[in-house]
Amino acid sequence: MDAEALVRAKLPGDLVKVLGVESQSSSKAEAFTQAFLKSSIQHHTRHDLKTMLSHKAVVLGYSRPKKDKVKRSSKKAKGLNACQKRALKIFQIKPEHQRYKLFLSLHELWRQYIIDLCGGLKPTCPQFVQQKLLKADFHGAIITVVRSKCPSYVGTTGILIQEFKHVFKIITEEDRLKVIPKRSSVFAVEINGFVSHIYGNRFEQRASERSAKKFKVRGTIDL
Repeated sequence: MDAEALVRAKLPGDLVKVLGVESQSSSKAEAFTQAFLKSSIQHHTRHDLKTMLSHKAVVLGYSRPKKDKVKRSSKKAKGLNACQKRALKIFQIKPEHQRYKLFLSLHELWRQYIIDLCGGLKPTCPQFVQQKLLKADFHGAIITVVRSKCPSYVGTTGILIQEFKHVFKIITEEDRLKVIPKRSSVFAVEINGFVSHIYGNRFEQRASERSAKKFKVRGTIDL
């Protein structure tokens, strides 16, 4: 007897009494089976086209909105330009502040800075010292004009209080503010007996630019 015939076969009389069930007709058995399967098996809603169309919106096409290409304004505070700085007179020193004694403490700080930078200013290593001085900051140094195309500048000595790209501003012991052009001028700087010469033509840069510049090694170093 094959499997299908075995399933459809009626129960023997002795089993009917033991199990307490009776064999049903084929029509009733089919109806029971259909009802059982319908209640037991869950139909996936995504395959139910009628339900999907009646309860959900069908998206036929979609594209992401394009981002606005307008650059966002920077939140960083912008600094003043050169014209604004001149208008505000940021770099101008007031007459009441043009006093030699006021900058002596700055000179002492510069002396210690140079000594630390050059490893004690050892006279046995002049080239090492010169290389360090090329990139050093000279604000606070006492400088003397030893040579210039303008004879009136020669011999002028004072503390360097401002350095620009083309000029040095120094305050003399007579409390006079002098503006000395770098070009065609030679300056002497003395630190603990070590005298170094600054050649203005080679120094026509801002202090911040000079500190980052790579200088070529020459037979004789011109500052």
